[in-house]
Amino acid sequence: METEKQDWYLEYEIHKNRPGLLGDVASILGMLAINIVTINGVESLNGTINRRRGMLIQTDDAKKIELLGSILEKVDNITLRKLRQPTILDLLAVRHGRYIERDAEDKKTFRFVREEIGVLVDFMAEIFKREGNQLIGIRGMPRVGKTESTVAACVSANKRWTFISSTLLRQTVRNQLTVEEMNGKQHVYLIDGIVSTMRSTERHAMLMREILRMPYTKVIEHPDIFVRETEYDIADFDYVIELRNHPDEEITYENVETGFSGFDIP
Repeated sequence: METEKQDWYLEYEIHKNRPGLLGDVASILGMLAINIVTINGVESLNGTINRRRGMLIQTDDAKKIELLGSILEKVDNITLRKLRQPTILDLLAVRHGRYIERDAEDKKTFRFVREEIGVLVDFMAEIFKREGNQLIGIRGMPRVGKTESTVAACVSANKRWTFISSTLLRQTVRNQLTVEEMNGKQHVYLIDGIVSTMRSTERHAMLMREILRMPYTKVIEHPDIFVRETEYDIADFDYVIELRNHPDEEITYENVETGFSGFDIP
């Protein structure tokens, strides 16, 4: 019986980019019968090229990966940085040529600016493809693209999106879902944390609690307001995404206390 091939992520740093270096690395992979799926240069987090190369490789023998690591440790002019089964961040790094910015203290918080929406959509789509209970928060000021990015990621992941509450076109507050909508394996549930906790009915609150107990993917806009108004804690979120118009933009909720505000417009 043929063993199923697995993906691995290889990243190395180049100290001297001599002619033929990539060919030498490719030859080593070829001799070990390890396939190269994707290769790309990988930028550092500050946007400067630091001579790193990332590869998505594939083999049906994990022992070959161990051997590859041992060989690459001896190759002149490069330093092996990563050799592991790929994380979401690894897949996106080799696909887009850069790493996503993470909070230095809270490793589950990821930061994007509006011009990086393509990378954000790709990132969220990879999360949505995973099965099981996932709670994702997304922070951002009005009209920055939070809802649009989430819907685009659903399309990319071939998932159906179901608004439990939203202000995308007009204020949406659902009190019940259809039988098909409750079958959440192919759905991503979208909740506006302000609308659902401060501008809704008890029937909606009951539906929201039921959805949150379901073992499927949920996305909550304005997670800080949601946490403030419910029994949930920010630690309950698997991912927290921050989307800004520019890197220095401050995400604030000053107008939320005073009824309808700019946050009623996505």
